[in-house]
Amino acid sequence: MSPEWARIFGAVALPYVGGFLGARITGNKDSANMKWYKELKKVPWNPPSWVFGPVWTYLYGTMGYASYLVWRDGGGFEGAVVPLGMYGASLALNWLWTPLFFKYHLKGWATIEILMYLGVTGATAYLFWPVNQTASKLLFPLLGWISLASTLTIGVLVKNKDKQS
Repeated sequence: MSPEWARIFGAVALPYVGGFLGARITGNKDSANMKWYKELKKVPWNPPSWVFGPVWTYLYGTMGYASYLVWRDGGGFEGAVVPLGMYGASLALNWLWTPLFFKYHLKGWATIEILMYLGVTGATAYLFWPVNQTASKLLFPLLGWISLASTLTIGVLVKNKDKQS
């Protein structure tokens, strides 16, 4: 594998690390976390559970590749420290939501966190734009999905405020 392909692979693979850990936290359909989730009242536009895996698989790949494009065109970490630092913050917030919501059932904190994730990801797309417009545009579907996920999280919070856990 050439060094360039290794960089692409590493950048694309990185988001999947958190996705894999998140999937382990969430568990399969028979896990306690999924049973808890199934019992929650949800908004009518909540997608079926099977949609989340394929969507996140696509989004993790595009966000990883976008980060590679910014790294490449921005002159590495030193040349693109601000946009890549913002991307790192976005990735950390992405990874944090799952344990807050599914493991600890902290609906209020998960709501605050996902809104922060939306803002930081918007800032990431903005900072990617001058470095590589394609990289910025690759984050647009992610922004749309986080927007939807934010409404789902807010909906769970509002519709289940009587449920502690």
